[in-house]
Amino acid sequence: QYYTHTTNILTMDMMTIMDMTIMDIMSNTSFRRDWAKGGKMDPEMYYGLTTIHGTVLVFFVLTGGLSGTFSNFLIPLQIGARDMASPFLNMLSFWFFAIAGVIMFSSLYITTGPASGGWTTYPPLSALKEASMGSGLGMDMWLISMAMFIVSSLLGGINYIVTILNMRTKGMTMTRLPLTIWAFLFTAVLGVLSFPVLLSAAVLLLFDRHAGTSFYLSEIFIAGKALPNVGGSPILYQHLFWFLGHPEVYIIMLPAMGMASEILSTHSRKPIFGYLAMVLSIMGITVLAFLVWAHHMFVTGMSPFLGGVFVLLTLLIAIPSAVKVFNWLTTIWKGNIRFTVPMMFALGFVSLFISGGLTGLFLGNSALDIHLHDTYFVIAHFHIVMGISAFFGMFAGIYHWYPKMYGRFMNNTLGYVHFFVTFIGAYVIFWPMHYEGVA
Repeated sequence: QYYTHTTNILTMDMMTIMDMTIMDIMSNTSFRRDWAKGGKMDPEMYYGLTTIHGTVLVFFVLTGGLSGTFSNFLIPLQIGARDMASPFLNMLSFWFFAIAGVIMFSSLYITTGPASGGWTTYPPLSALKEASMGSGLGMDMWLISMAMFIVSSLLGGINYIVTILNMRTKGMTMTRLPLTIWAFLFTAVLGVLSFPVLLSAAVLLLFDRHAGTSFYLSEIFIAGKALPNVGGSPILYQHLFWFLGHPEVYIIMLPAMGMASEILSTHSRKPIFGYLAMVLSIMGITVLAFLVWAHHMFVTGMSPFLGGVFVLLTLLIAIPSAVKVFNWLTTIWKGNIRFTVPMMFALGFVSLFISGGLTGLFLGNSALDIHLHDTYFVIAHFHIVMGISAFFGMFAGIYHWYPKMYGRFMNNTLGYVHFFVTFIGAYVIFWPMHYEGVA
């Protein structure tokens, strides 16, 4: 019973995510002393650390930390349910998640090192075991870990959807749901529809690596010797990956948006402005998130006409995002604002979402993206709009609901120090990268 109770699942999720975050920081700092002998890091290990860093932060920390942790706590609390629809599925979801994390971090300690194909693991580098040391056992462990993570996400997502639709208390109609619950609902829908595509991509990649198939391989030469693989296309993998990859952005962002909406309203002492518009914007983002994946692929030789279609769809998704920003600003306008720690993090989230989102307008234009692709401009945009802003949404939620979770208040002084150091540090680190990319 301990492992199926929603509050205990919340605690275990939070502890696991904290452990993963600490491990990621350690893998990118202190471990470098052993992997950079003579003051020079081995290139393979550098690629491996970058791969694990991106994978852990995007999937395990941000996805698990926002939609996993807070969904388990807030859905029963805010819809009036005693527990999730299936506590057993909830438990299975957590253990698949935890085991996936153990496998991922274990790859740091094997002889050949972790996967080193980047967090996107594009073939043919990831499909050929002999391509590099990081394409060996470490890549297999990466794929197995991701498969288990996807199973965890699907179990959780199905549970969230069923709970919200079927277990609302009497009088809690859909139009009375808090915006946090709407965000969790559509986040779960995004995950259930898009994660299986990434699972299929990973399974086909395992087949290419071990079963002699050619889904992603064709006319490959290694050391002047032609491999027997013909007929495959590495572009197929990119389509499959990014069909999940862009909805993944909103799988991370929607829970942060929902929590920020409630926190801004609470600490402005005003109801949220434009409730219906906020719900419709979440729906619009959910639909359009499935139609813009190829804007990550403008430099793959895509048809200019097709590129133009994806440019249009990419710019369209800015409309519901702008609606949300307008409603957040209107909510706090002339409100009785209390600048508490959660409110500061929620305001920081809005700031980062706006500044990071505006740079997305440049990258969503195919003519500009061709020049900015694979530069630090993309790194800056990606980290600000999806990484740092999502963390600010997570921190806002933790500070806001921590007393409800554990019956204790967090230290206000340390909270303000945490906010200002993180907020200033985020802009100082990532904003100059835009100029590096343009240069």
